[in-house]
Amino acid sequence: MATSTKEMNTKLTFRKYEEGVSKYTNLGDNIFNEDTTFKCPTYVHRTPPCQGSCPSGEDIRGWLDIVRGIETPPEGVSMQEYAFRRSTDANPFPSMMGRVCPAPCQDGCNRNQVEDFVGINSVEQYIGDTAHTEKFSFDNSAPLSGKKVAIVGGGPAGLAAAYQLRRMGHESVVYDDHDELGGMFKYGIPGYRTPREFLNHEIQRILDMGGVEVKLSTRVGTDVKVEDLESNFDAIIWAIGCKSGRGLPVPNADAPNCVSGVAFLEAFNKGTMQVTASKVVCVGGGDTSIDVVSVARRLGKIDTLPENELPEHVIGGYVAHDSAYAAARDGAEVTLTSLFPRAEMTASEHEVDDALREGVDIQDGVMPVEVIVDDKGRAIALKMAKCEMVDGRPTPVEGSEYEIECDLIVSAIGQSGDLQGLEEFDNGRGLIDSDSYYRVPGKEGHFVAGDIIRPHLLTTAIGQASVCAETVNAYMMESTLEKRPKVDVHHFDLLNKLNEAHLNPKGYVHVNEDRGTDSSDYAVHNFEDRSSQEIISSDHLFLGHFAYEARNIRSQVVPSSEEVLGHFEDRLVPLSEEQAVAEAGRCMSCGMCFECDNCVIYCPQDAVFRVNKDQRTTGRYVDTDYSKCIGCHICSDVCPTGYIDMAMGNH
Repeated sequence: MATSTKEMNTKLTFRKYEEGVSKYTNLGDNIFNEDTTFKCPTYVHRTPPCQGSCPSGEDIRGWLDIVRGIETPPEGVSMQEYAFRRSTDANPFPSMMGRVCPAPCQDGCNRNQVEDFVGINSVEQYIGDTAHTEKFSFDNSAPLSGKKVAIVGGGPAGLAAAYQLRRMGHESVVYDDHDELGGMFKYGIPGYRTPREFLNHEIQRILDMGGVEVKLSTRVGTDVKVEDLESNFDAIIWAIGCKSGRGLPVPNADAPNCVSGVAFLEAFNKGTMQVTASKVVCVGGGDTSIDVVSVARRLGKIDTLPENELPEHVIGGYVAHDSAYAAARDGAEVTLTSLFPRAEMTASEHEVDDALREGVDIQDGVMPVEVIVDDKGRAIALKMAKCEMVDGRPTPVEGSEYEIECDLIVSAIGQSGDLQGLEEFDNGRGLIDSDSYYRVPGKEGHFVAGDIIRPHLLTTAIGQASVCAETVNAYMMESTLEKRPKVDVHHFDLLNKLNEAHLNPKGYVHVNEDRGTDSSDYAVHNFEDRSSQEIISSDHLFLGHFAYEARNIRSQVVPSSEEVLGHFEDRLVPLSEEQAVAEAGRCMSCGMCFECDNCVIYCPQDAVFRVNKDQRTTGRYVDTDYSKCIGCHICSDVCPTGYIDMAMGNH
């Protein structure tokens, strides 16, 4: 009987044999014969690819194992709080990142080799939203050191740096030239993607730690001199982001109604821009351009807008719209153009799909060649042409030109820093240089993190801030700056876990010349931590252990083109606890034991055994009796997570 298509797509199986092997061998013929390699099991911790792909370096496997119930919290701590603490060890914004991070971790997930990635983002949102509901707070028990750091910029990087420094016992003062903290979270991303209720709570949770002072509406370089910071602080971290957008590199791009994507979004997020133009064209293809066109569709336009209140005047900061305009607005025509074909656009695929559903016209594989202006110098159209790559450079195809009528042109093709008053730090490209430890070269006591180094993801800025904080700590405490590990993430630490469970190894007492540790309590026997050097790939796993399991996909509220006008509600519906636990349960726990018992069940010699319950914890679930082990390799072959290597021996 043939296998149905449905079964092939939903009941996956994996062969343990390589392609081309056709002869079946009976393992039973040799199962009781010793191996000749003289190797026995070693339990090896490696970094999973989700974490290796995360620019923040979050212990993703760790908090997924907590949510699913594999790793148990200490007494008196709920699963939700324990997962929150593990998640925020690297990133203090789980609610925000669960919503807006493009999730490179999911691209790296080994579960993609089975059927589909684990919905890491959705579980992180569950952790963050639950932390808001339960009012979890950060640990601020580290005694203050007396050291104080000036942090210039109150966005993701600056706030993450303040958070990590306070955990080390250092105070900070955060300077920001906005009226509120948040940076790109608040001013560069629409509020329906970063709901203010959750964002403000995650910011306040950092401030509630104490030792974090804030000075708003204060611009360093003009309101405050750099020399004053150097005199009054032990170190300075530059986390000013990139809020100057690049203009289009075409003639007439300096027309007054040609604006940058970051300026457009800031005007919207401040609430000063209540409506946009009748015909909006955004040039881009990345996430910022998607936010621009989605906002433009939601804002719409009104036909009676006074000339002095045209969008470019609001975006320029000269006037603000009356909120009453919102009641009179109609839908606007919005077009997004991209240099690359849709499949190659850098924006997330689902964001592109959402924009299409909301009524945005997307024209891909085209490039702007000229802004057409009227006799007053205002843009009235954008001349486009089909694009081809010649020697790696976009080149217009001759004879393919056409025009898009427009009242507002938004350029979302890149960003740079606003270094007015800070010219001494400008590397010539509107950015600040950094070494591998996030020190500013040639500037003693100055450090840098985030987009001002190179515009990238929010999670990248947060990860840089964590490393930067460690560098600042070493600098202020005059300690040795150690070499960063090859896999530079926030690793699971077995010794910390043992200490938490009151199972820490005893002190070493020399008794005899026996160097074995299998019966000793001063060492963690038969365990090796390679997580700082190795990321475990899917070919180390026994994929045949994992049956098909459909994703638990969170719901989205994406309006249609008819519904989008004035639609500013949160788009992502969080998973329920049951759904979050089920989705976390799809994690294959790559590189760490998840207590499946395969090695215990399949060991023909009963050499592999469970550790006694009162001695058991994550990473210490099984052990091996070397006096029984014959090195048959079966435990390693059937280990789903790749946690068992054949290495140590007893011969």
